[in-house]
Amino acid sequence: MVKIAAIQYCASTGGDRVLKKAGQYLEAAAAKGAKIACFPELFAWEWFPSAASDEPFAYAEPLGGPVTSKMAELAATHSIAVVCPFFEKSEDGKYYNSAAVFDASGETVGVYRKMHLPDVEYYEERHYFTPGDGGFPVFEVEGVKLGVQICWDNFFPEGFRALALSGAEVVILPTAAAFASQERWLAMAVSHAIANGIYVIRVNRIGDDGDLHFYGGSFCVRPDGELTTAPLEMKEGILLIDYDPKLLGDSRKAWPFLGDRRPADYAALIK
Repeated sequence: MVKIAAIQYCASTGGDRVLKKAGQYLEAAAAKGAKIACFPELFAWEWFPSAASDEPFAYAEPLGGPVTSKMAELAATHSIAVVCPFFEKSEDGKYYNSAAVFDASGETVGVYRKMHLPDVEYYEERHYFTPGDGGFPVFEVEGVKLGVQICWDNFFPEGFRALALSGAEVVILPTAAAFASQERWLAMAVSHAIANGIYVIRVNRIGDDGDLHFYGGSFCVRPDGELTTAPLEMKEGILLIDYDPKLLGDSRKAWPFLGDRRPADYAALIK
């Protein structure tokens, strides 16, 4: 088994204080035996996409900028792989809602760029970000093949299916969900987990940020559709998940949905 930590905390203050707290949580997760840890969506800043403005573009950084370099350093310090959501500015000047994956030595394994961007009240992401252009990569860390889907991606089954077909065993879902939407997120995660034979780990923000109240509720759904444990409550904390490859294999054997697909008959899906 491999222990994975979903780290749920308040980031409404932003800045160095948040990164210091991130280091404290990583240290605590590693002390509890976690080999992989993930933070909520855009965890290092207040929730700036709540309104369209030019000022937050100052937060954007290339891979190796202030936030990502610090998190890579912390990964190495505590010998724990880290999924690090960040506001990415690419070499060609485009902006993405991204997640970098660092291994336990602090080396970059890869980056996922969020594909599906909402444009609704308090989530004006199309003002800030370009849809991801890197597909749905699978990263191998600590012997686990994992994929990343970020927040709004949760409501699009195609990404989860693409990841599972590429070998993903765990899909980590950093989110920034507010209001009373927990049951919708859970229902979608259960469907993704069962249909694809994967673990789905949601890591949500917590705390008040302007008019938004992020409610936490981070959880993990196993490949058989069951929760590993009760979701976290509306407070900061660490959810520890035991990734069990045997359970994953048994679930896929009992429910061989991937093998029973009929891709030749799905042409309408790409029109």
